[in-house]
Amino acid sequence: MTGEGQTSDIGLIGLAVMGQNLALNVAEKGFKISVFNRSADKTDACVARAQKEGLGGNLAGFKEMKDFVASLERPRRVIILVKAGAPVDATIEALSEYMEEGDIIIDGGNEWYENTERRQAALKGKGIIEIGMGVSGGEEGARRGPAMMPGGDADAYKYLAPIVEKVAAQTDDGACVTYIGPGGSGNFVKMVHNGIEYGDMQLIAEAYDLLKTVGGLSNEELAAVFDEWNKSELESFLVEITASIFKKKDEYADGFLVDKVLDKTGMKVR
Repeated sequence: MTGEGQTSDIGLIGLAVMGQNLALNVAEKGFKISVFNRSADKTDACVARAQKEGLGGNLAGFKEMKDFVASLERPRRVIILVKAGAPVDATIEALSEYMEEGDIIIDGGNEWYENTERRQAALKGKGIIEIGMGVSGGEEGARRGPAMMPGGDADAYKYLAPIVEKVAAQTDDGACVTYIGPGGSGNFVKMVHNGIEYGDMQLIAEAYDLLKTVGGLSNEELAAVFDEWNKSELESFLVEITASIFKKKDEYADGFLVDKVLDKTGMKVR
C-alpha cells in the first residue's frame, strides 16, 4: 500500500537486502511499519513484495521523508539500515529536520561504536535519542529472525523492546535480543561478534585448503569430514553450511559449485 493514512508502530530507512527483509519480518509479526529509501524504486519494490506476501496491510511505503516521519506514532521509532559512515550521518541529518524531542533513531548497521557515541552526543541537544543496535544473521536472519544487540539509553530501549523481542530469533531460552548497555556498547559487541565470526571463517578456509590441497580429499569426502565435525564440539552454523556447500552441484554445468567460486572478495552493499 502507499503511505497515505498509515499510522505505524515503527519506521525503517534503507531497503537493500537487510532492510527490506527486516521490514517484512516486522510486518509479519503484526506490527505496522513505514518504509523509506532514498531511491524510490526500492521503496516500490518493498511495497510490491509485501503485497505479494500478504503483508501489504502492515507495510506502507513513502517517497518523502516528511511524510514518512509524520506517519509514525510518538515517540517515533526509526531503524536505519544504510552503509556505515557518511550515509548514516546524512540520514540522521535528514530525519532530524522532522523528528522531535523524545523520538528514537536506531542504527542497525555495522557502525564503529565511537561514531554512535558522537551522534548520540550531537542529538542530545535536540532531545532525539540514538540507539546503536547490531543485527546478525544476514538476509535470512533479517527475514526470519535475527540476533540483535541494542545499546544506548535504557529508558528509550523500553519503547523498542516490544517490537524487537518479537522480531528477533526465538529459542527455548527466549528471544535472541539483549540490551547491552549505554553508549555505543551495542555496536561494540557486534564488532567483537564479527571478529570472532571472521576468525572462524578463516579457520574453515584454511582447513579446507589443507584437506583438499595436501590431503587430496574430494568434495564428497570434505562434506563428510565437516558433517562429522558438526556432530562434535565444533558444532556450529558455519560448519554446517560449509558441509552443505561441498555437496552443492552446479545447476548449469557439470561439477560442484564450490569449484567454480573465484578466489576473490568484494564489499557487500546493504
